[in-house]
Amino acid sequence: MSTTRFRFYAELNDFLAPDRRHGAFTTQHPDTASVKHVIEALGVPHTEVELVLVNGESVDFDRQLADGDEVAVYPVFEAFDISPLLRVRTAPLRHTRFIADAHMGGLARLLRMTGFDTLYDNTYEDGQIEALAAQQHRIVLTRDRDLLKRRSITHGCYIHALKPSEQIEEVFARLDLARSARPLTLCLDCNTALQPLARAEAIGRVPPGVAQRQAAFSTCGHCRRVFWEGSHWQRMQALIARLGIG
Repeated sequence: MSTTRFRFYAELNDFLAPDRRHGAFTTQHPDTASVKHVIEALGVPHTEVELVLVNGESVDFDRQLADGDEVAVYPVFEAFDISPLLRVRTAPLRHTRFIADAHMGGLARLLRMTGFDTLYDNTYEDGQIEALAAQQHRIVLTRDRDLLKRRSITHGCYIHALKPSEQIEEVFARLDLARSARPLTLCLDCNTALQPLARAEAIGRVPPGVAQRQAAFSTCGHCRRVFWEGSHWQRMQALIARLGIG
């Protein structure tokens, strides 16, 4: 067995046992253990980690730890560009796309509302989520630590908040999404792009009063649901403003 000294920073401490938070501690592990193995054995999903320093050197998750190593583990950096130091992932995601687990349905709809491609089906099993995330380069959203520890999941967010309105604020703040949001461009149910719909084509598909009052409509080509600027749209606009989307 080997002994390594660890220090976790910022919100990563939330995953640790109380007596190991906000300070350095030592832990024992097999001589052949990798950085990823020990970090996750301590309760921290690897998807929450952005930078690992072993004896001051940036390393990847496969680095084998040696007796006496000192390890510093950091979450996502919001204020600094540390890209020259990164070693834990081979490349960033080119597009911001999500897949949400069975308990994230409300969050999935809100992300679609703000224009982010988000897969969701409450029948998805963990293996399906893992496969789709890998195949389509998606960020996994979940409150299940074990799901985020699956090796082929390279990008994920452990969601701390319980209410969807707070969950989307958490995701927006953590991933700095406000600048890339495209509100009201995706179907909330189908996750497909909305298309403009002429008022004449909306007649018969919306209540008569709505067809008279509203000038602009959009529709989903898959489910054929029609959207317009009604009371629901106004509530969504309030959320959009709270998220800082310009």
